[in-house]
Amino acid sequence: MATEQTRTKEAGIFVRPRWQAARAVLGSLVSFARAKPLGFVSALVILGMIVIAIFAPLLAPFDPTEPFVGGPHLAPSSEFWLGTDVNGRDVMSRAFFGARLSMYVGFVAVGLSVGIGTIIGLTTGFFEGKLDLLGQRIIDAVQAFPALILALGIIAVRGPSLNNALLVITIVLIPGTARIVRGAVISIKQNVFIEASRALGASDARIMFRHILPNVTAPIIIQASILLGGAILFEASLSFLGAGASLEEPSWGAMISGRAGTGVDAPSEFRNWPWLVIVPAVAISLAVFSFNLLGDAIRDVLDPRLRGTGGGRLS
Repeated sequence: MATEQTRTKEAGIFVRPRWQAARAVLGSLVSFARAKPLGFVSALVILGMIVIAIFAPLLAPFDPTEPFVGGPHLAPSSEFWLGTDVNGRDVMSRAFFGARLSMYVGFVAVGLSVGIGTIIGLTTGFFEGKLDLLGQRIIDAVQAFPALILALGIIAVRGPSLNNALLVITIVLIPGTARIVRGAVISIKQNVFIEASRALGASDARIMFRHILPNVTAPIIIQASILLGGAILFEASLSFLGAGASLEEPSWGAMISGRAGTGVDAPSEFRNWPWLVIVPAVAISLAVFSFNLLGDAIRDVLDPRLRGTGGGRLS
């Protein structure tokens, strides 16, 4: 009868039983919670938002786009927990589906921007020379424009939509990741093990993806975790200005601006029906704050220079 701890006959590799692997993961989570309690709480908040985003159709009590499920501007009650808007739509349902939209834009935009920025930073930092010069000048040109002005310019040409907002956020976030990865690659290239790999006949592609890329994973993860909050805030800003999601789609930014209603402006909504502004504003603040705290905690854990020092503020 085979025991839980065995060795493969062919290679003599030690096989860790599943319960030990689960226990190791649980131990890591407990250690992280003790070392970074704010980061752990932020991770739980983000996890809760992701669950709400995924299961929004099941959790939302009403269709977020269906008008007059209740009277207009109903205050929070037992039937409508967060009240209704000017069109009689349930605010809580719209907030749940707004989480789905924000998480979708945040994760997709950050995933694309970090992936593209990593490739640009990896290649330009590794080969340097004219390729690096050309790549950095393009990045300088993108960063020369204020992010919001650049976004509004692109949307003015392509038209407002969720996909165009996603494209704009991706373009705006690429330069920061590319610069961070490039700097890390140039530093790692100076190590002796890179020269040893060259001496053994390793190709440039193998050196980049087998030796350099694994060593820049930590700053990439840190950058991605911090950018998520910025991407959600950027999408809310575009929707607030009417340059993001369409009026039919529930968006936190549009809920604040009043554009999801019938022309009622935000100051009037805040004075007369404060829950219409407070609910999406709290959701945006909570999401951005949680991602920033989690990114700070991940940075402290993954950066050897900050271990045991308590870290520092985001720069």
